[in-house]
Amino acid sequence: MRHAVVTGASSGIGEAIVKRLLAEGWRVTGLSRRPVVLDTVNFTSLRVDISDPVALNSALQPLSPPQAVIHAAGKMAAAQLGHLDSDTGTMLWRLHVQACETLFNHFAPGMEPGGRFVAIGSRTSQGAAGRSQYVATKAAMVGMIRSWAAELAPRGITANVVAPGAAQTPMLRAPGRETSPPKCPPMGRLITPEEVAGLVNFLLGEEAAAITGQEIVICGGASLS
Repeated sequence: MRHAVVTGASSGIGEAIVKRLLAEGWRVTGLSRRPVVLDTVNFTSLRVDISDPVALNSALQPLSPPQAVIHAAGKMAAAQLGHLDSDTGTMLWRLHVQACETLFNHFAPGMEPGGRFVAIGSRTSQGAAGRSQYVATKAAMVGMIRSWAAELAPRGITANVVAPGAAQTPMLRAPGRETSPPKCPPMGRLITPEEVAGLVNFLLGEEAAAITGQEIVICGGASLS
């Protein structure tokens, strides 16, 4: 049975990815700050603050290299230039970039051909007013993934970014984004976590073996204007 490690497993896109992979017959280890209870023997919940690299490395030690690693944990914070808070920027960097680095760096040496790395980015990675600190981490994520994809391609391992637009998740109601509310895309509704999970599931399959180093946007047309 194929094994996947997924961060952010307790809610939103991470939770949707966990449930989709379980439905597809994967064994899943979910990492999150809150414990997750699912009625299946194929799911294991690891409670860990992934923004703490020491704690994350410790939690990963007992795990054998999986067939797929998905970094889906995330948090949004918004502020205009002149009102940026350095602690917020550091928090976002540790969660989106440093945790991704720690996670993928741990498993890459032992991953076999056919392995998959996927990071959940944002369609705002090229810039968005009022979200510079968040955007900076997602832009860095793309640069890292493209670099790692080039390193891993000769081994038959892929690495990609799935970049959603505004998705219907608890992040939309999180404190700290009042100055930058989400905008409904042209298709008239927000992206669903299940749609993001479906794209991730495709990237883990054999038909996506030649897709690597890409930032794949799923935004309902928001990127068209």
